[in-house]
Amino acid sequence: MFISYLKDMMSWIAFFLLALGLTDMLIWLDQGIDAKFSSVFYVNVLLIIALVLFIGWRYRKEMKFTKELALLTNDSTTDWHEILPETIFMRDEMTKEVLQRAALLFSKELADSRRANIIESDYTAAWVHEVKAPLTAMKLLIDSYGKDPAIRKLETEWLRVYLLIDQQLYISRLSTLEADYIVEKTGVHRLATAEVRELATWCMEKNIAVEFEGEDAKVVTDVKWSRFIIRQILTNAVKYSQAGGTICILTSVKSSGNVVLTIKDEGPGIKSYDLSRIFDKGFTGGMGRLQNAATGLGLYLAKTVADKLGITLVAESIMNQGTTITMIFPTENEFDSIRILRKGG
Repeated sequence: MFISYLKDMMSWIAFFLLALGLTDMLIWLDQGIDAKFSSVFYVNVLLIIALVLFIGWRYRKEMKFTKELALLTNDSTTDWHEILPETIFMRDEMTKEVLQRAALLFSKELADSRRANIIESDYTAAWVHEVKAPLTAMKLLIDSYGKDPAIRKLETEWLRVYLLIDQQLYISRLSTLEADYIVEKTGVHRLATAEVRELATWCMEKNIAVEFEGEDAKVVTDVKWSRFIIRQILTNAVKYSQAGGTICILTSVKSSGNVVLTIKDEGPGIKSYDLSRIFDKGFTGGMGRLQNAATGLGLYLAKTVADKLGITLVAESIMNQGTTITMIFPTENEFDSIRILRKGG
């Protein structure tokens, strides 16, 4: 910061040195001034020392406000404008006023934006709930017609609509996830089985088998949101699997105690240069564009929720050999730490 200050003061320093040089030249050229070289030299040294001391003193005084202001950049409080340092000079006072006005304006715009988002979120949630009522009635009618092939086909399309609407409901609740925690210990097989059951109609239409491997294991998590993550992964697996394929769900436990749930499909796979982007918002990849069936939201939402729950998602894929998505659940202690951190943030 001192070097920056010197750069700012360079014009003043240059003016002082130029004035001192001109004075020395005048003394040297004026025959009427009888001054020894040593005397002029001592005067120059004393004036330069005085300049250095003066700059040091002014640096401490003039940069006090700036230094204290710089410390606020590491402060995460939202009320930083209320703890701005005291000012000494008029320019610092003007800077403080501009910062306070900007902070108040930003706070007002942020509050307005949050209110608008809350209204929109509440409207979306209400709309989804209203739409679910006729969907439920439609499901009852579909079930009443039994094994009719046309009705079974209709049920598959109904399921896709239901999943999209349900996804929208979760999106509207995403911003309040930290306040929506319901923590419980549950079997990871129970989480996966419930979602396989939800997608059973779609699997049967495509003749896709779902196989479970490994023993059940207990995890401490939020059941509803964990199932949402699994649903997004399974939906992709079913969507991109070829008819007659198999989806394998494997459960294992690492030496660290972390429970691992692996979902592997036999779909077309993902190109290596696309693999690192599959969790990005709006990314559909080559296969998604070809099928015109991808929104680019499913895995992005899964990753967003997983991060909030402390679940690690890892994707692996080989072209024409399928894709594997691995969920690594936190241990009970890790989940408690994450929950405390989220609430504190």
